[in-house]
Amino acid sequence: MTTKENFLKAFEELKKQEDEKKEQRSFKQSVDLIINLKDYDIKRTTINTFVLLPHKIKEKKIAGFLEKKSNLVDTITKVEFDDFKDKKKMKQLVKSYDFFIASAKLMPSIAATFGRVLGPASKMPSPQLGVLMAEDENSIKTLIKKIETAVKIRTKEPTVKVSIGKQGDKPEDLAENAAVVFNEVFKNLPRNRENLKSILVKYTMSKPVKVKL
Repeated sequence: MTTKENFLKAFEELKKQEDEKKEQRSFKQSVDLIINLKDYDIKRTTINTFVLLPHKIKEKKIAGFLEKKSNLVDTITKVEFDDFKDKKKMKQLVKSYDFFIASAKLMPSIAATFGRVLGPASKMPSPQLGVLMAEDENSIKTLIKKIETAVKIRTKEPTVKVSIGKQGDKPEDLAENAAVVFNEVFKNLPRNRENLKSILVKYTMSKPVKVKL
């Protein structure tokens, strides 16, 4: 049985478990993939990367720190940086967007002006996914498309927890997303299968379902 098939079985079980409940929720829950690790030293081996999923999870609000205004993304140009010296205004900006992109040329100014708020919020434009070497329309379009399907994987503890969809998504789509994230984590484990303790999937407010591999 392939990884995708194992995940599919778990998501079908999760859906069945939730459908059998009598209570109806007024919101769509997130679907989380949880990979618990063992014998894993997070100081020695850290996973810190973006993974592009085959199926988009949600619409992301994106803003750009660019040299000129763009019709493709909400833009903050360099001449507008001073407008955000007010701490309240800066915090509101950071809260209003899920992701920020930036022109490579502006990165030193962005770090100096916005770094103290973007950094702790984990929204600083990154060379991995967020920094543009050129501001042409094609480059911006390509980057936005990548961001819309990207999730960040970062090990701060011996557990990786990633949102890979929402309740109501097809189990097949969730299984494909989960398999891509799992494979990325797995290839970065120093002892591969020996570092795996358990793999779970769950809705925000449901009991987890164990994935058998």
